[in-house]
Amino acid sequence: MSKFEIKGRYKGGIVGKTWLPFHKVVDVQNEKNARDAVYSLMGSEHGLKRDLIKIDEVKTVE
Repeated sequence: MSKFEIKGRYKGGIVGKTWLPFHKVVDVQNEKNARDAVYSLMGSEHGLKRDLIKIDEVKTVE
């Protein structure tokens, strides 16, 4: 398992028109699984669909 640091934005705010930044670290096997894990986490935490989440950067953390 590797740790991946994911940075991006999600559409939220009071009116839902503002892109807010997020930062997550997940422990998964590869970059694809890291992206899927973030979509899942952000969806469950904020009730967001995938099209409201933009991933800007994925990098391995040691």
